[in-house]
Amino acid sequence: MSSRLPASMKVIEMSGPGGPEVLRPADRPLPQPKSGEVLIKVAATGVNGPDLMQRKGLYPHPAGASDLLGLEISGEIVALGDQVARWAVGDKVAALTNGGGYAEYCAVDARHCLPIPQGIALRDAAGLPETFFTVWSNIFMGAGLAAGETFLVHGGAGGIGTTAIQLGKAFGAKVIATDSPDERCAICRDLGADRVVDYRHEDFVEIVRQEGGANVILDIVGGQNIERNFKAATHDGRIVQIAFAAGSKVEINLMPVMLKRLSYTGSTLRTRPAGFKAKIAQELEAKVWPHIESGRIKVVTRQSFPLAEAGKAHAMMESSQHVGKIVLMVEKQ
Repeated sequence: MSSRLPASMKVIEMSGPGGPEVLRPADRPLPQPKSGEVLIKVAATGVNGPDLMQRKGLYPHPAGASDLLGLEISGEIVALGDQVARWAVGDKVAALTNGGGYAEYCAVDARHCLPIPQGIALRDAAGLPETFFTVWSNIFMGAGLAAGETFLVHGGAGGIGTTAIQLGKAFGAKVIATDSPDERCAICRDLGADRVVDYRHEDFVEIVRQEGGANVILDIVGGQNIERNFKAATHDGRIVQIAFAAGSKVEINLMPVMLKRLSYTGSTLRTRPAGFKAKIAQELEAKVWPHIESGRIKVVTRQSFPLAEAGKAHAMMESSQHVGKIVLMVEKQ
């Protein structure tokens, strides 16, 4: 570690599980990069659903991971652990973390770092890793979405949704998105969705069936959507559940799963093996980053807050009125 680095750093801690008000500034010692890790001076960190769940006490950090919130960051590498070959001090990167992003410095597995796409600011790059790793691994590596298939995206104007719509279109799928109200539906259309369903006024099941059914469905809602997704899916459809905004405990009729040969699965990214995350990073850099650099895929950052105002950022995200990503600015740009 360089002697020019400070001994301590500003972070956002939790006083305990609860609402946004439990988030508070604090000081902590600088983390030390272990073998295979890099230390990043954080410019910005993304705010994600798992952060809100952890703050409420519903999503404990994995053993050995930082207890601080923050699953994605952008910034500059300032120190290297042993066995780091690709990166050098001074490199600007975006990185998926296992926690610890709500801080001035964060130690990260070097394999989970990606170069900043050309033309993308550090502020916007902070919102790339979590959603792109999640959508790519679940929808392309897992569900195998292929060109020409129909892809149904629920919550299209949110962080996951804006990423999913654009990835689906970039790789040749027909994309149907659901959201509400009109302003959020307009965002989905602007990002390329072929059909947008205002779920407060339209029945997405009926509309998707008219379009021939969905081959792949990405759902963050749960609740009554679970059984309705079975109805909207085509035969051999793949349904991926990655969140449960409307609840995870429901009574459903599973008969369509058998009759239509459906695959219903779900996952969380944080607990996946480090080697698997490294593979996602490699595929993103090779297949997706060129689309970002060409402008075909846009980075949708809704709003940024200073790190000290993490509570305000959480309150905005919980209002469900945000569009795209919310980021916390750690370093002044």
